This record gives sequence, structure tokens and C-alpha cells, in this order.
Amino acid sequence: MIYKLNDILTTKKPHVCGSYDWKVVRTGADIKLECRGCQRVIMMPKYELDKKVKKINNEALK
Repeated sequence: MIYKLNDILTTKKPHVCGSYDWKVVRTGADIKLECRGCQRVIMMPKYELDKKVKKINNEALK
């Protein structure tokens, strides 16, 4: 999958805070994500993220 800045990703399993949605903050070999529930920032390899993503919402945040 191809991820772009400000995409909102929906994961198969929830974060500890209960949110399923993540915002793409940085792209590359590793993808930097920000939780939409608690604003926690994590980095994950692209191949690992591909397994966890259920849906990509291509709505750019304004």
C-alpha cells in the first residue's frame, strides 16, 4: 500500500486508548503515525504496518 502525509488509517485492532484511527505524520521506509485518540506518536516499518491496516481514508486534514 502507498501511504501519504495526513492520511487517516484504520487498524484491525484498537490502540490501548481505544482508538482505531491513526494519522500519517511521516513516510519513508518507516512510517510515523500519530494516534487520533491520545496523540501518541509511534514509528513502524512499512511491511509491518501493511499487515495491520484495515482501511485508508485519503481525506487530507484541514
